[in-house]
Amino acid sequence: MRAFVDTNIMGITSVSSKGQVTIPKSLRQRLGIRQGSRIEFSLVGDHVELRVHSSPVEVPASGFGMLTSRKRAIPSDFDAASLLKRRSGSTPECSRVVPPG
Repeated sequence: MRAFVDTNIMGITSVSSKGQVTIPKSLRQRLGIRQGSRIEFSLVGDHVELRVHSSPVEVPASGFGMLTSRKRAIPSDFDAASLLKRRSGSTPECSRVVPPG
């Protein structure tokens, strides 16, 4: 005997030329189906049963903060021009490129 049987129709979809179907969003959310999920199909009498075999670990929406560096962080108020001033003793001069003509 089955522990859970829900006979509510949650959506109807078409089969593509490649034999693919789109699982309705409400069903995907309810069953935790997302990209990379493994789905098991079983033929039971005159219908097909679908079971979620496994779902991948949820991927964070952003990768911010996942990578770390072994180097010391540069302060946000760091002035790179100060390095040039110390090295040459004066501020660098700008040169102008004149097109041939």
